[in-house]
Amino acid sequence: MAPTRRQLLAGMAAGAARLRAQSRAGGAMQVRTTPAICLYSRILSKVDHVDLPMVVRGLGFDGCDLSVEPGGHVVPEKAALFLMPALEALTGAGLDVPMITTSLTVMDQLAQEVLGLSSFIGVPFFRPGHWKLTGSPALEAKLGQTQREIAALASLGRATGLVMGIHNFTGDAEGASVADISRVIRPFDPHWVGIDFDAGYATVEGGPGGLSLPLQLALPRLKMVTVRDFKSSEPLAARKITPCPLGEGVVDWPHLFATLARAKFTGPITLHVDYQPTDELAAIRRDLSFVRKQVEAAYSTGPGSGPGSGRGPGSGPPSGRGAGSGEA
Repeated sequence: MAPTRRQLLAGMAAGAARLRAQSRAGGAMQVRTTPAICLYSRILSKVDHVDLPMVVRGLGFDGCDLSVEPGGHVVPEKAALFLMPALEALTGAGLDVPMITTSLTVMDQLAQEVLGLSSFIGVPFFRPGHWKLTGSPALEAKLGQTQREIAALASLGRATGLVMGIHNFTGDAEGASVADISRVIRPFDPHWVGIDFDAGYATVEGGPGGLSLPLQLALPRLKMVTVRDFKSSEPLAARKITPCPLGEGVVDWPHLFATLARAKFTGPITLHVDYQPTDELAAIRRDLSFVRKQVEAAYSTGPGSGPGSGRGPGSGPPSGRGAGSGEA
């Protein structure tokens, strides 16, 4: 039986109370010293959510970025029935679920169900859908509406203890570059509203500046990192790009991970596979190995670094970069 609205709201309040109690505990939980490397579950859309934990664990990931969106493992309209079992199966298999990727852009009953149920498991981060802003005068006209929608989702996130990380994008989603996102979310509390930094898309959008400029802009609000790579036979400004395995494209990976290590970033890193490999599982294992080597090389240079300890079950949302005093 699907939970009632009263049960969901009670769950939100309980989740928030649990997070406050954990915060007051002052370090009773385990804290990661390196990022959790996660697989975006939609890559394995052909794998049933019942079998998903076994496959993700067998591939060697620390955790899973669960897709709660059309075409994902949990369709938002059926979250009341399937989200809790999917999350419990993942955590029960010993996997971390530091974030969910959603299609949410407005605060409605679906958003309440998705975030309310996620709070029971202690998921700390969620990625909303994309607000497809346009350049030119229409951006100004739509800016206020977009900010109101973000504010409403952020308030729901705060009530449930989930931090929002907005994903930078490219292509048809003009206005979704790191610079545009930073402008839109400037009024909001940086603890609860931040950025899911996509290294591949940021490199493409960065043009001559490449990865460095958007990364520096994202750091104060960095919550999550998405990794993907592209090849380009043309200058990046032409944006004629082809998805490829990590390390074979245009992204400056050593610079990315060295910057993350200096910033002591320990949020989730999510692997996406956009290219079409002949052996999907082998390609995922290869990209995972690439990310692990980058993390180990970057994070092993500082004092007290090395492989991170796992985040304890039900841990509250990490502050990410830039805890602020503003209000969502």
